Amino acid sequence: MSKLTDAVELIRELTELLEASSLSEIEVEGEEVRVRVVRQVAAATVVAPPVQAPPAPPPPAASPAAATAEPAQAGEEAAQEGMVTSPMVGTAYVAPEPGAPPFVKVGDTVKEGDTLLIVEAMKVMNPIPAPRAGTVTRILVSDAQPVEFGEPLMVIE
Repeated sequence: MSKLTDAVELIRELTELLEASSLSEIEVEGEEVRVRVVRQVAAATVVAPPVQAPPAPPPPAASPAAATAEPAQAGEEAAQEGMVTSPMVGTAYVAPEPGAPPFVKVGDTVKEGDTLLIVEAMKVMNPIPAPRAGTVTRILVSDAQPVEFGEPLMVIE
């Protein structure tokens, strides 16, 4: 009975050590006992609500300046519609590992759900899927760049 009590106490101590440290597993082996304690870390996936472009202001009175501003404004609205934003604060990675080719490049055609890049948050790698099918027209982040919640990452048209 004392061996069982000792084993239970050892497990409690190892569990406390795991909780107090950044370790994910501990294994202890003696002559008569081998104990392994593993902390399971659940990966949380956060999905951001779609970004909606603010309504366009009414056009000003007809003037040469207004005529040149309208095409730029229309281009910005189109970019807003295809904008992929970061669903969390973290570090953006454009490739699955250092030295590997990027998930996507400008000009690539993607399907809805394809991985576009990864955002690491709290040591958890979160794949960012394509919200819709289309062509990648702009990549707005570089590899290992810190990103904020809602920050534009790329544009898919």
